[in-house]
Amino acid sequence: MRLLLVEDDEMLGQAVRDHLVANGHAADWVRRLDAAQAARMTTPYDVILLDLNLPDGRGLELLRALRRKGDATPVIILTAMDQLSMRIEGLNSGADDYLVKPFDLDELVARLGAVGRRYAGNPNPLLVVGPMEVDAAHRVVTVSGRPVELTAREWAVLDRLAQHPGTLVSKAQIEDALFGFGDEVESNAVEVYVSRLRKKLEAGVIHTVRGLGYRLAPP
Repeated sequence: MRLLLVEDDEMLGQAVRDHLVANGHAADWVRRLDAAQAARMTTPYDVILLDLNLPDGRGLELLRALRRKGDATPVIILTAMDQLSMRIEGLNSGADDYLVKPFDLDELVARLGAVGRRYAGNPNPLLVVGPMEVDAAHRVVTVSGRPVELTAREWAVLDRLAQHPGTLVSKAQIEDALFGFGDEVESNAVEVYVSRLRKKLEAGVIHTVRGLGYRLAPP
């Protein structure tokens, strides 16, 4: 997934971004609301991770502005404020989930996956395509019962395709799921990762639509 992290704490922001990238996500990290607005103008995000207290205002201002415009991008609030009233305010403002600092980074990744699946229209973490089974909750892939080891970026490509089985996903959309701002992107990166996946998965699972992109075979 392509994620926007809005967090002004240097140590926490670095730790969260590094953990997200290590788990196969593309993460853009900004420290202010104005930078978050600028990032959103140029990049479509799957989920926004939003701190509430930022140098130039409250995160809830950004959240409310999104919802007033009809923007349904999922938002998970990350904050040190654990009062019940603050949680209620955040959720009533349109947040999809709420994590109180300090939080476990693996729990954050799990919640990201759950929120992403809900918005993709398939909350079920299990996907079966022929002899291949994908368990998104535990990031486990098996083919005919045999575990398949995937790198973080191979998983990111498969996860992006698996969000809408049978639907065309463009090369640009896959690149967005793989790379954040400042990452060096080789022109054939997507082709390389798709080729690696094909060698590890059952033949015919990933189809190429020449000049347009790729699709995962429907369940």
